Amino acid sequence: MPPVRSKRPTLKTISEISGFAVPTVSRALKGAPDIGKSTKETVQRIAREIGYVPNRAGVRLKTGKTNVISLVLSTEQDMMNHPARLISSFAGTLRETNYHVIVTPFFPDEDPMKPVKYIVETGSADAIILNQTEPKDARVAYLMERKFPFATHGRTDWSHLHPYFDFDNDKFGRYAVSELTNRGRSNLLLIAPPPSQTYGREMIAGAFDEAAVHGVSIARLDPTTSVEPSDDIRSAVATYMATNPNTDAIICASTASAMAAVAAVENPGRHIGTDIDVFAKEVAPFLKLFRPGILSVREDTGLAGQFLARAAMQAINRPELPPLQDLDFPAPLQ
Repeated sequence: MPPVRSKRPTLKTISEISGFAVPTVSRALKGAPDIGKSTKETVQRIAREIGYVPNRAGVRLKTGKTNVISLVLSTEQDMMNHPARLISSFAGTLRETNYHVIVTPFFPDEDPMKPVKYIVETGSADAIILNQTEPKDARVAYLMERKFPFATHGRTDWSHLHPYFDFDNDKFGRYAVSELTNRGRSNLLLIAPPPSQTYGREMIAGAFDEAAVHGVSIARLDPTTSVEPSDDIRSAVATYMATNPNTDAIICASTASAMAAVAAVENPGRHIGTDIDVFAKEVAPFLKLFRPGILSVREDTGLAGQFLARAAMQAINRPELPPLQDLDFPAPLQ
């Protein structure tokens, strides 16, 4: 192990220990392709051992960059959607790079433009990651106009122009209706995301179009959505079921809404998987532990975080390349 040093380690410190020139050390830490693998590994190992951290102020002064990517997330998150999974996978992908992640929260009573404008105007990050996108998202329009690097977890009407990762919610809606119809269900209820957001619009369209194809009845729980508090969803489902007792399947856009729906339908003595089916989207294989009869499809937020990290770095470093884009729909959980 190298000796303990009282002063903050610098590139020169690593150079003295490794025997490599300072420019070589600098390029090795940046992962430059012309630096050999063994050299990179040696330099990076020494940097870790001595606790080297780049001087952010110096980096920004020299390059105009902060080496920071900001995840702009609403504080109004369904905890069963595990935003921590997105953050963890995003940060993990940046782990061996020069980039660091910060989370910039915004509150439901705030203008969602506020944190985005702050980051752009202060230059406090090199790129932004957004979620809860709307079809004509003002944040996306603002960032495109200013040519500020960003990527979205979700699509917009301008998705062909910007980086994104999304779960195919249209396909989820269609798949859920098709599977339930194959099980003999014909009176469906959809607990959908907010229709103002792109993923809500996509899920609603897919489910209703597929219901028309199969000739089955479907209704949307309205105005209650899948992001409402669980007690509100449970109450709304119970009220709907009281006036629509023939409902034999419920499609849920989240784990929390599925659990609330189960609580509502089981209260009068119905049984999941026999009297009524529940088909849900979840981010972890949890629901079958809660009720084995629930049908579910997994949305992989870990995969989303990894992809968005790569998309953001490309938007920063290679803006001339086509934006990275992906649309995921995994196999259903068994």
